[in-house]
Amino acid sequence: MASRLSSFALLAMAASPVFGFCGSRTHLHTRAEGGGIEVGKFGYFGETGPFKWATLDAANSACAMGKNQSPISMVDGQFNVIGASEVKLEIPDAPQGIEFENLGTTIEGVMEGSGAKINVGGTEFEMKQFHFHQPSEHLDNGTSMPMEMHMVFQSAEKEVSVIGVYIDIDTGANSAALQARHQAMANKRFAAGMKIMPSTLTNSTAAASTMLETLFSSIEEIKTPGTVVKSKPLVMSELVDTIKTGNFQAYSGSLTTPPCTEGVSWMVATQKLKISTASYEKVRNVVKFNSRFAQNTLGSTNMLSMGAETVASVSKPAA
Repeated sequence: MASRLSSFALLAMAASPVFGFCGSRTHLHTRAEGGGIEVGKFGYFGETGPFKWATLDAANSACAMGKNQSPISMVDGQFNVIGASEVKLEIPDAPQGIEFENLGTTIEGVMEGSGAKINVGGTEFEMKQFHFHQPSEHLDNGTSMPMEMHMVFQSAEKEVSVIGVYIDIDTGANSAALQARHQAMANKRFAAGMKIMPSTLTNSTAAASTMLETLFSSIEEIKTPGTVVKSKPLVMSELVDTIKTGNFQAYSGSLTTPPCTEGVSWMVATQKLKISTASYEKVRNVVKFNSRFAQNTLGSTNMLSMGAETVASVSKPAA
């Protein structure tokens, strides 16, 4: 297993400068010391949206041509499962808070120099930042979730790894009642002698996150792109303990923002988090829609290339 994980980590290679936020603070997109917050130069609609990313800069060609693009639908056959015990994730608590920024295209928590790190297959990665997408970019076995958090890491060899965590909405009593009904149905199946096969997909039950609730309590202070605030103290160890109750779905993909650089080592957590409806609405009102559409099966022709071929074929005059 260790050799497989090492090979997986080595897939992440250096590439062209990043146009946006997914590679923020890694070697792909460095920020001058003391420099201001850079607001994203791309978007999610119209002339700056995903269908046009490749035309915004010559470095973005992978957005339209790459064959291992992210995000994807996390279905069996598209990923390897890595057990939580094989991933050493350390994120120190932040009693003084962290810098919480609005980049225009997302909101970002700065983790550089915090001592946060991950070790997978013998390769150590330093945590640089985490940011959010609304709705989720990866699909949970074909299903979109309300939000997704991306935790971005970089190794000394400039390899990039990202942990994706689904975020659901805590609807209170209705949610509890639904879970109870699902459990009752499962009990009936077991009682009837039905054989239930273990799944490699995500856990259906999301865990409440005090850390995220605390972080998002400051979001109205960064409503304007380019602004930053010091968050309240954050218990980051809660986040680590929670997501490590599940496993990780690993694959080699790309940044989900321009220039869509490939060779990024993805690990999508099977344990989901959840936040209150009020917190979700606050985030939604600031972040808006900021998710790239799900890409083609890994190794297949880029969806934009397929679209171009389709347009060309139907545009040909009839013989």
